[in-house]
Amino acid sequence: MYLENVKNMWSNINLKNMWKKSSSIPPAEGARERFSGKEQVLGQVQGLGIRRRWKNLGKKPKIFLTSILTLFILFLLIDVLFPFSAKIEHSQIVTDSNGRILHAFLTSDDKWRMKTELEEITPELQTAIVFKEDKWFYYHLGVNPLAITRAAFNNIFKGKRTSGASTITMQVARLLQPKSRTYFNKILEMFHALQLEWHFSKKEILQLYLNLVPYGGNIEGVKSAAVLYFDKAPNHLSIAEITTLAIIPNRPTSLLLGKNNEAVKTARNEWLQRFQASKVFDQQAIEDALTEPLNAKRLESPRIAPHFAYRMKYEHPNEPIIKTTLQYNQQLKVEKLVSNYIQRIYHQRITNAAVLILNNQTNQVEAYVGSADFFNSEASGQVDGVRSNRSPGSTLKPFLYGLAFDKGLLTPKHKISDVPTNFTGYSPVNYSGDYNGLVTIEYALANSLNVPAVKVLDEMGVDYFLHKLSDAGFRYIKRNQSNLGLSVALGGCGVRLDELTALYAAFANKGKIREPQWIVGDTAQVNVPIMSESAAFIVTEILTQLTRPDLPKNIESSMNLPKIAWKTGTSYGRKDAWSVGYNGNYTIGVWCGNFSGEGVPDLTGATVATPLLFNIFNSIDYQSQTAWFQAPKDLDLRWVCSESGLPPNEHCSEQVMDYYLPLVSNNLKCQHYQEVRLNPDESHAYCTSCSPTLGFKKKIFPNYPPEIIAYYEKENIPYDKIPPHNPKCERVFSDVAAAPRITSPVNGLEYLIDPHDNTQLMLSCNAPSSTEKVYWYINDRFFQSATSTENLFFEPKEGKNKITCVDDKGRKEYIWVEVKSL
Repeated sequence: MYLENVKNMWSNINLKNMWKKSSSIPPAEGARERFSGKEQVLGQVQGLGIRRRWKNLGKKPKIFLTSILTLFILFLLIDVLFPFSAKIEHSQIVTDSNGRILHAFLTSDDKWRMKTELEEITPELQTAIVFKEDKWFYYHLGVNPLAITRAAFNNIFKGKRTSGASTITMQVARLLQPKSRTYFNKILEMFHALQLEWHFSKKEILQLYLNLVPYGGNIEGVKSAAVLYFDKAPNHLSIAEITTLAIIPNRPTSLLLGKNNEAVKTARNEWLQRFQASKVFDQQAIEDALTEPLNAKRLESPRIAPHFAYRMKYEHPNEPIIKTTLQYNQQLKVEKLVSNYIQRIYHQRITNAAVLILNNQTNQVEAYVGSADFFNSEASGQVDGVRSNRSPGSTLKPFLYGLAFDKGLLTPKHKISDVPTNFTGYSPVNYSGDYNGLVTIEYALANSLNVPAVKVLDEMGVDYFLHKLSDAGFRYIKRNQSNLGLSVALGGCGVRLDELTALYAAFANKGKIREPQWIVGDTAQVNVPIMSESAAFIVTEILTQLTRPDLPKNIESSMNLPKIAWKTGTSYGRKDAWSVGYNGNYTIGVWCGNFSGEGVPDLTGATVATPLLFNIFNSIDYQSQTAWFQAPKDLDLRWVCSESGLPPNEHCSEQVMDYYLPLVSNNLKCQHYQEVRLNPDESHAYCTSCSPTLGFKKKIFPNYPPEIIAYYEKENIPYDKIPPHNPKCERVFSDVAAAPRITSPVNGLEYLIDPHDNTQLMLSCNAPSSTEKVYWYINDRFFQSATSTENLFFEPKEGKNKITCVDDKGRKEYIWVEVKSL
């Protein structure tokens, strides 16, 4: 305390003000002025009374004070030249949001040396340690002269050590830099103790002691002992447990907890009686402590959330205590659910799963399971499934459609074609292998149809979609953006479970994505808008529907079906099964599969990942009372034609209500139905050029896209077909938009053929329903005529080939392909 008072004394000397007073003297212009200024400065110093007091002191006091001051200056000089390091390598520990230890790591020298924080040093722990080890701890400067004198006297005159002289501060110095016991090293230890007292407060020195005190084996520090013997934090220890930990450091080899507890208990009670005699603690507290049993034993170090702990250790290598947002009980519950679930399906050769849980209110990570069993080397259990790049299957489709809503390309009831389509050489196939013709966007998303998704991406632009995914934090996509194409809509890229879960949390956060919060107190949270609140709400409404193929069949009639919005995904080859869901409280991401990359026929998002997702929701948020998402104010409803999803015209008799974004969504009138003039027997159709003034009839026909007509014709699906055009019409049609579209071969592609195998290329096109016949030309030479839905084959020549398709109204399209021999 004296040394602290000395520090305060020095800090209170206002040298700055003294300098100001002396410097306020006007500059001298000559010798007289300088001398006069000197007299003024001396007068100020004399005003302090220092000179007069020093004059009145005797010779011996002056020598004493001068010696003290010299020694003090010498101490400061040595302290600067030879600083004493109090740096401690602690065992890194990862805690949950309430400070409970989840996982601990050994130091580089294989010690358990967990850091005891100041707030964990309770008054009882502080009192017991100080009373036992150093009663004068708060009154000396790091060295107790009386204790040293007593110890020296006993060593010299009694020939043996009867009492120790080391203060707590000296013990800290010895524990920080262990040395052999010699007189020189003892003197060095005392000097280091003075250095510690100069640089640290008494609380901090006591904290250093509690972090270093040995407990036998590789256990050092009160916190390590409390956790590994009592499974408690230091601030939760009882008086009996505190006393136990206070006595062991003096006899760490003979008083081993878990091996000779009776001897430890006897020694503990002896010290409790000393505490009682000295009235260190309350009488009743001592009596309770004396009767408390001692059942301590060496426990395993905490190993909860190992993947998460290693991730935090890697990201925060210099933090002795990493305080995370995980919830201890929730983490244990989810780990157990995942482990039990994988055990049940292990025989299906599905060996692993990963789960991430985000709290949608706080954006904090509350549970993190990297694999079903960290210690299962056969299943590569140490791989972290949350951070592994895997194919996402169809899980990016909700984001794709949400962006399309925001660009005004689509609304939920908008109709899109689901038929075999070739996108410049890429021909996606639906998961089921079937096609549905014209479907609504909400049906396409709820049923996870592949062809409509790729068609939307093609219309939106791949670069735009990839840019938005990069903004949303998808690392693989950002690195490989130039190498990705249309297949990204169906999982042709790599994503991580934490990235995907954060993306789905954005739907619950009004279209704003946030970096998940891993550490308590992390305030660097930025909301990045990736779509509008209206688009996010529409996607949520679609993903909440229960009439969909990815609802597990054994859950359809369950009373415990959670109310969530969710989407599944299955990667190509059935190597990855995904299911990500959210409600007002949580977003949960689930991945199932094998880290080896082995595909399994039974592995799908619907049948494997979704049951686990539902189990977790029912476990942590059963029958949630949180209000469901509400439609934002800038989202509106309108009537649309049920056949096209566009605002109706005068021919649209069947209409439905549809969400739309005012000033954003497409307002083009429906063109699905068209009025056609026919001859009386309806065998021919008239155009405006050849229609007679009398003797015709009007009829409404659906105006199907060419690819739908081709699909209907191929599958023999009946539809209202417009009769052939009047053969006597002399009009020349020049409507380029209605010209046939060549779908095979693909314009601009290079084809490799075997010259010995007579390889042929297919000719096919899509044309309006009014087109009866098309005429094919190869390199400007007529090849063959066919119906608009008929496929032809030809043997191409090596080099560039021009292919032209002309319909029966003179409209045409041509493409170029290059053919090379193998």
